[in-house]
Amino acid sequence: MSSTQFMQNATIHLHRHDLPDDLALGGTVAVDTETMGLLPHRDRLCLVQLCAGDSQAHLVQIVPPSLGGRGADCPNLKRLLSDPATVKLMHFARFDVGILQHALGITVSPVRCTKIAAKLVRTFTDRHGLRELCRELLGIDLNKQQQTSDWGAADLSAEQLSYAASDVLHLHALWERLEGLLVREGRLDLAMAAFDFLPARARLDLLGYENPDIFAH
Repeated sequence: MSSTQFMQNATIHLHRHDLPDDLALGGTVAVDTETMGLLPHRDRLCLVQLCAGDSQAHLVQIVPPSLGGRGADCPNLKRLLSDPATVKLMHFARFDVGILQHALGITVSPVRCTKIAAKLVRTFTDRHGLRELCRELLGIDLNKQQQTSDWGAADLSAEQLSYAASDVLHLHALWERLEGLLVREGRLDLAMAAFDFLPARARLDLLGYENPDIFAH
């Protein structure tokens, strides 16, 4: 199935500044981010995408005060992302946790990372990107054409919103497949320990311990 076919049945909600007060997304929420680049100290957080595992994506646009927005003044989003009772599903959580912790001043936990899970059980390949995993495990072909577009624009295009939503709409199904593989291979406990370390790993990255890595020889 193509991503376009899947998105025809999806609903995208765009929220400026924060999540609605009355929105409930359950105990496990898929999370992704879009930024101006890959350096948290330089590149601002522009969009946070969330999905409860249904066909609805909630996109929170973080608008800086210089553009008439509220910046990190998003209490509902912060509460959800830092809630210890809410599991956050991510792909490449090391980056997303880092940018969220830096931009919003919170600790993002607990976390599950489909990229780490894939690397622990799919050792027969080096293809652990979200697009490859969705294609091989779910039979869904994601469209990545908007990956490098300008996420800092005041008005995001329909194509950008669709792309951003697609990155969270499949994470619940993907995690279900990968969790089963972790159990099958006896590596779930190891994965959970790695997930628990992610907030600290992100803090180390933000402090400059990414290169050289303190865990390297």
